[in-house]
Amino acid sequence: MQSEPVKARGMVVVMSGPSGAGKGTLSRALLRAFPRMRFSVSATTRPPRPHEEPGRDYIFLSEDAFHRMQGEDAFLEWAEVYGNLYGTPRSEVDRLLEEGYDVLLDIDTNGAMQVRSRCPQAVLVFVVAPSMEELKRRLRGRGTESTASLKRRLAEARLHMALIGHYDYVVVNDGLDEAFQRLSAIITAERCRVSRQDPESLMRLSR
Repeated sequence: MQSEPVKARGMVVVMSGPSGAGKGTLSRALLRAFPRMRFSVSATTRPPRPHEEPGRDYIFLSEDAFHRMQGEDAFLEWAEVYGNLYGTPRSEVDRLLEEGYDVLLDIDTNGAMQVRSRCPQAVLVFVVAPSMEELKRRLRGRGTESTASLKRRLAEARLHMALIGHYDYVVVNDGLDEAFQRLSAIITAERCRVSRQDPESLMRLSR
């Protein structure tokens, strides 16, 4: 009796970039374009907002539950942001990878460096605006940033961009269509790596 082919394990794709660079929009476009890609839902200790659905937008935890998971080394990465804790549950990522799905994480540079240390094969992509002036224009265009908030976000952007050298790819978002094409090419190329293929499938190619 012929055995069933083994599914190739999925890959972890990390997207980082300053607020206003467009990584959220590009992430959603990737998920629509690649059916075998899933978004990693983060856990957080902050309360849900009115439009948010537990399990879809975030996994909402008490601080005690979050700290318990930390003690069990249950997060692929975690961080404290403005007094709230955020983390990527390792078990859900592993489950999706084993089922052959690629897992997309939209996290900051601190989280990305944690993922790199725990998952060396992860693909790290940094999304950036074509200039700081353009980033400032996009942030102002939101109409939600005060002068102080805008200064803080631009300062944070410079700090994050100092870590670009630790990423595998940088995508300059000078237009959503062009940036999406670059991202798609990265995902397609990474999926073609020999190291990511199912060995049994490769063996069948030579028969």
